[in-house]
Amino acid sequence: MIRVAVDAMGGDRGPEEIVAGAVDAASDNVEPVIVGPRGLDTQGLELIEAPDVIAMDEKPTEAVRTKPNSSLVVACQAVGEGKADAVVSAGNTGAMLAACLLELRRIPGVRRPAIAVTIPARRGPSVLLDSGANADARPEDLVQFAHMGAVFAEEILGVAEPEIRLLSIGEEPEKGNQLTLEAHRLLAASDLNFAGNAEGRDLLTGAADVVVTDGFTGNVVLKVTEGTIKGLLEGLREEISSTAVGKLGGLLIRPAARRLRKRLDPDTYGGAYLLGLRGLAVIAHGSSSRRAITNAVSLAARGVEKDVVGRLTQNLGESVLASRPSTTPTPNVR
Repeated sequence: MIRVAVDAMGGDRGPEEIVAGAVDAASDNVEPVIVGPRGLDTQGLELIEAPDVIAMDEKPTEAVRTKPNSSLVVACQAVGEGKADAVVSAGNTGAMLAACLLELRRIPGVRRPAIAVTIPARRGPSVLLDSGANADARPEDLVQFAHMGAVFAEEILGVAEPEIRLLSIGEEPEKGNQLTLEAHRLLAASDLNFAGNAEGRDLLTGAADVVVTDGFTGNVVLKVTEGTIKGLLEGLREEISSTAVGKLGGLLIRPAARRLRKRLDPDTYGGAYLLGLRGLAVIAHGSSSRRAITNAVSLAARGVEKDVVGRLTQNLGESVLASRPSTTPTPNVR
C-alpha cells in the first residue's frame, strides 16, 4: 500500500476540494492520508492533525520556521519520518521547497532540487525543468537537471533513451548567455542523449523529451505557455458561441475540441515533481480542482511505484557529481 500525505489546507479552493480529490484517488494500492486541523471532514480517510496553515503570501523560509505545526510542514515530516511514502501540496511553492529541504533533504551530491513540469506537446508529453525552484543556477546544475529529467522521462513518461535539449535563444551552439554556453559544453561532453539547443517556440510541438533551463526562465516559460493555452481555448469558445453558424460548427467539432482541451489541461497531470530529494514530493497548482488533486496523488503514487528517488540516486552517481565546476561566471538573474 502506497501512502500519500495530502496537505488539505494549501489550495485556493478550500480543503473540501482537496479532500474530495484525495478520496477519488484512493484505491486498492493507494492510500491518501489527509493532513489538516482536528475536526476536518476527511470523508473516511486517515487524518494527521496539523493546526496551523501557511498562506500563499507568507515568506517561505520564515513561515516554515515559525509554523512547524502547519499542514504543509507536517505533511513533509510524514514522509521524512516514514509515515507516508510521498507528499502532495497545492500550497505555497516556496514554503514547500523550504519544508522539503528541511524534512526530506537532498540526495547526496545534488546541489539544488528542480521542479519538473510535464508539457503537453503535440508529439507527446515532455518535461521542462527547472520550472521555478531556483531563480539562479550554475552550468553544472543544468547537467544535474538533465539527468533528473531523463529519469522522469524514462520512468513516468515511458520514454526509452530520452532526448535532451537546452532551452536557448537559438539552435546554434554558439547562441545564448554565459550560462547556456557553458551548460551546452558540459551537456555535450556528458553521457546523456543531448541533441543541442531548443527554442521556446518549439515547446508545444515537441522540442525534446526533456528540456532543461534555469528556474527563472523555466517559470516564465511555463506561465506564458499556460496563459497562451488558456487564452486560445477561451477565445475559440467565445468565437464559436458568438454566431448561429459558429454554434452549428461547434457541435461538429465538439469531440475534437474536448480531446484537445483534455490534452492541454494542466489538471490532466495534476502536479510537478520536486526532484533531487531523498523523498518524493509533488507540487500541485494553487487553483487545483478535485480532478487535479486526484491526478497529483496518482502521480505521487506512480513515482513511488517506479522508485524515482532510488533511480535518481543511482543515476546521479560519481560520474555525474564529479562534473567539473564552471569556470565561467553565471550572470545574475534580476
